[in-house]
Amino acid sequence: MTQTIAPRVRPLVLLFLAVAAALLAGLAGAAPVSAHAALTGSAPQQGVVVDKAPTQVTLTFSEKVAFSDGAFRVLDPKGKRVDTGKATELGGTTYGVPLHAGLPDGTYTVAYQVVSADSHPVAGAFTFSVGAPSVTSVSVSDQTAGGGVVGALYGFGRYVSYAGFIVMVGGAAFVLACWPRGSGVRAVQRLVVSGWLAMTAATLALLLMRGSYTGSGKVGDIFDLGLLGDVLQTKTGAALVSRLLLLAAGALFIAVLFGAYARPVTDDSEDGEEQDESSARRDLTFGLGIGGGVVAIGLAATWALAEHASTGLQPNIAMPVDVLHLVAVAIWLGGLTALLVALFRAPADTPIEGSAVRRFSRVAFGSVLALVATGIYQSWRQLGSWSAFTDTWYGQLLLIKIGLVVVLVGIAYISRRWTSQLPETAATEAAQPAEDETADPEKETVAAGAAGGSDAKRAAQLARQQAAVDTARLKRLRNADPLRSGLRRSVLAEAGVAVVLLAVTTVLTSTEPGRTEQEAKAAASASSSSSSSSSSSDTDGTGALTLDMPFDTGGQDGKGLVRLDINPARVGGNVMHVYVERPNGRAFDVPEVKVAFTLTAKSIGPLPVNPDRIATGHWTANEVQIPMAGDWKIAVTVRTSDIDQVTVDKNAQIG
Repeated sequence: MTQTIAPRVRPLVLLFLAVAAALLAGLAGAAPVSAHAALTGSAPQQGVVVDKAPTQVTLTFSEKVAFSDGAFRVLDPKGKRVDTGKATELGGTTYGVPLHAGLPDGTYTVAYQVVSADSHPVAGAFTFSVGAPSVTSVSVSDQTAGGGVVGALYGFGRYVSYAGFIVMVGGAAFVLACWPRGSGVRAVQRLVVSGWLAMTAATLALLLMRGSYTGSGKVGDIFDLGLLGDVLQTKTGAALVSRLLLLAAGALFIAVLFGAYARPVTDDSEDGEEQDESSARRDLTFGLGIGGGVVAIGLAATWALAEHASTGLQPNIAMPVDVLHLVAVAIWLGGLTALLVALFRAPADTPIEGSAVRRFSRVAFGSVLALVATGIYQSWRQLGSWSAFTDTWYGQLLLIKIGLVVVLVGIAYISRRWTSQLPETAATEAAQPAEDETADPEKETVAAGAAGGSDAKRAAQLARQQAAVDTARLKRLRNADPLRSGLRRSVLAEAGVAVVLLAVTTVLTSTEPGRTEQEAKAAASASSSSSSSSSSSDTDGTGALTLDMPFDTGGQDGKGLVRLDINPARVGGNVMHVYVERPNGRAFDVPEVKVAFTLTAKSIGPLPVNPDRIATGHWTANEVQIPMAGDWKIAVTVRTSDIDQVTVDKNAQIG
């Protein structure tokens, strides 16, 4: 009689489906991808009305950005471009795009789409007016980045790559450090290989989608080889290619781990041969540990070198801390996944030993300590203040993550109570079925059939049935063990919380850090304050300062206008532009321009600044340091010939 076995969904597949569902839920509940580089200033500033059309538009971000042709566009009221299309880096985090001369009055839209230093696309737009505001056909709200179908696919690919890294690294570490016998267990092998496949496929997909994700957002551009070539020139593209190379090394590591390392030491060899074989196995274990550690650290570094840790405060410290954080997460959560698979899918005759579970408990505890230490540093670096916990989306997500970690540690404590009661090895458990062999009627029936059968084929079939009966009996006895049942339930609960924790963590990596968000809010607040007092300070509404000062050196052709732009006009480093024009508005190429800052109330200055000439009638100076806020006297000296020069000045509030 042929026995029909109903198909069964593998727990591993269910686990990956659960991870995917949780990550999609995180995507659905999260806000749209936020820019990690915030626009902190511009000249002209948002919403300002200027009397005369500027010669260029400058934008200042909270961190460095990468841009391509067309990244900055200035559009007239009808949507026609009025910029030259040749954006330049003016110094620090300020960028400029020149405008065509003779712009008519009306409202102009400045649109930008760049890539922040931590690899995330940034897009936005604002308006300013020349002469008087007008109706415009350009929609500011249409400026988005990283959204649509490509954005969703790219986000999911990021999450799959994180999950694959955790499962692959954590599963392999679990085998090497806690349960060497697990290298021969098929379910554990499938788990680690599945992690490698998931991470490799996700990395390839991210590499193909990167150009469209940071650019047009069109699905058809995913397979544009020209965009792929551009991506390979970027920091993120180099990180993804490096990840693929490291995954190739990881494939070799997995092959050895589940190949030569999985072969057991033979018991029938001579004492000397057995000692040599044990020594060789120890050497192989050491080699695998070193090689696997290098691959794991390298893979973690591909995130640290291209994302949050690579920019902002203390990047030289933040990057190794981020690597340690990622590896600790993988060892903890990936090892937990491997333990879950071992408890549910390990063969009945190869149950996981209590000593292996206890070893993992110690390894997980060390990983949690590393997570706490590195997490505290990362939180300080990304938040900057206690208020950011509640006032920013990043801080709120971080609070959720901390709560999930606390819950996970609490469940792990319950698991440790079950772990402490498990037998040291599987020998005691394996002995029990042998005592009951003669009392099993099902086994007796199969044995009788085998004895009475004369046909060899029939005997082989009955032998297979006998093996299936023995395996089923061992599994029933194993599942009936209350200690293992309790441990399985608690570990399953841990894995469920870990799935949600992974979803929150991966969404967190796509969220604008709290420190940056608060800086952007502060800049916006300063903009509002500046615009309210613009009549007396000549600010244009975002903190930048524009001063127009007529001059006359007294010599021939000595009359003109000097325009001074200081961005963002605050304490600390500023970018200064000086424009000299003739009375007819044309650029005036004078021999020399000098600027000095004096704070009379505090007896500070004059602080001299010698700007560099970069174009006809245009000088600039980067990192102009303003030591404190106050009503500064700004003096500009213009020399129009060898003997003709004049100094004009104007007071303005800075800071």
